[in-house]
Parts: sequence; structure tokens; C-alpha cells
Amino acid sequence: MKSVIKLQDPDKSKSYLQLAEIKPSALLEGKTPRLIDEWQMAPVLWDAVRTSVDNLNEVGLYILTGSTSVQENEIMHSGTGRINRLTMLPMSLFESKESNGKISILDLFDSSDMDIDGIKSELSIEELIFASCRGGWPESLNKKNKKAQLFIVSNYIDNICESDASTVDGVKRAPQRVRTIIQSYARNISTLVSDETILKDARANFANMNKSTYYSYIDALTRLFVINNVPAWNPNIRSATAIRSSSKKEFVDPINCSSFIRFDTRIIII
Repeated sequence: MKSVIKLQDPDKSKSYLQLAEIKPSALLEGKTPRLIDEWQMAPVLWDAVRTSVDNLNEVGLYILTGSTSVQENEIMHSGTGRINRLTMLPMSLFESKESNGKISILDLFDSSDMDIDGIKSELSIEELIFASCRGGWPESLNKKNKKAQLFIVSNYIDNICESDASTVDGVKRAPQRVRTIIQSYARNISTLVSDETILKDARANFANMNKSTYYSYIDALTRLFVINNVPAWNPNIRSATAIRSSSKKEFVDPINCSSFIRFDTRIIII
């Protein structure tokens, strides 16, 4: 990057947001490529970038990064042909240098005769279990002490429930309801269970929760990159299975599952 601005900077955030309301193009001024972090705090920047790209007729000018997604009705144009979207996920074990990377899923699909017999992970069972409970967020990986790594995870979960679920779109949401929904997701991880089942779980504790409220919580958790359901898939392109099957309930990172089911690395090993 040749220039960077962080909209979440406590010393400058207010002035940045005021400038975005008055003249958003001013925030794009600077050496390019120019990175704007947490751009979703000022959604108008999306359209400002689109206009700038049109006027300058160049590529690689701006990078917009954010920890949550923006509702489509907050931007005027899709940015098709001008802005490419890339969803970043937590680090894999290969990226964190804990996996030897000897087996590639892509290679398995491309080479039906690939021989994987005898290939083993260099991690012990205990280490694999800990990695699942720790997750792949860079901040936790940067901590050298295992206890500190798990603390980062615990703090991340608490922030989602206590704060982020409400600040993502300005709608107040009850922390315990957020926890209840995620706990139900954790119990039903990687299954085709219906939303009705998740809602039924939530109603066991909050009888007055209706479908509209439930989907509002789901939308918030999706925008926060907590939930990431996997669409139905079938290798036979003529099969109706993919059309008829619902999505699998999944999380972006396994820590959401292990944390909400109250997994403990020692208990899992036992």
C-alpha cells in the first residue's frame, strides 16, 4: 500500500465520517493503491470509488477492507466491472504453518488416482484438537502462550454477543438471544437442519421470538462473518438434489462451534 486511512481511528474517525458525508471523494485523495480500512462505516465510499475508477480509467487504485459486510441498499451501484469482491477467511492450518500441506483438496478433485496412503499430519491428536478450539484468527495465532490464544477466542465470542451483533446495523439485540442462536447452530453444525429447528431451540428460552426477529439475528451474524452456510451441491449437473436440498449450517471458523458447546481440549481428548 502507498497510503492508508483507518476509519476506526479514534482520533480521526469523527472527522473522516463527517468528510464522507460532505465530500467522500476527498477521502480517496492520496497515493495509490490506497487502502481504506473499515470502509463500511461510510458506505458512500463504495460509490465514490466506483465513480473515481470510471473517471481515471485505471485498475488497482483502491482497496476497501472491513470486518463486516454492508447492506446492499446502502450503496447505489453494484460496482460490477469496476470493483471485485474478495471474502477473506481465517487462516488454514497450512497458512499457519501447522499443516505439511501434502494433501490438497484441489489435487484430489483433479487427480482421481492420487495416492494419499501413508500421508499423515505432523501434529498430534492433542495439537489438532487445540487448533480446532483456537481457530485461525491471526490475533490468536500471534500469541505464543496457549492460554492467551484461547483468551483471545473467548473475548472474540463475548464481543459478538455483547456488542457486535447490535452495532453491525444499529439494531439493539439481546446478547443472550445471540448466544442461544449460535449455541443451536453449534449443536447442529454441518447438518441440513431447518431454520424452524433453530428457531424452536431459541423459543425454548425466548417464547416470544418470531421469525422476523430470528432472521434479523441470522442476518447480523452472517454480516459479522460468524455464520457461513454451505449451499447444497451435487456433482451431477442434471440432478435436482442441489435445488431441493437446504444449505448446511456452518460457521466461518470452528471456534464458534467449540466455544458455544463449551468444548475443552482435555474433555475432547478423554
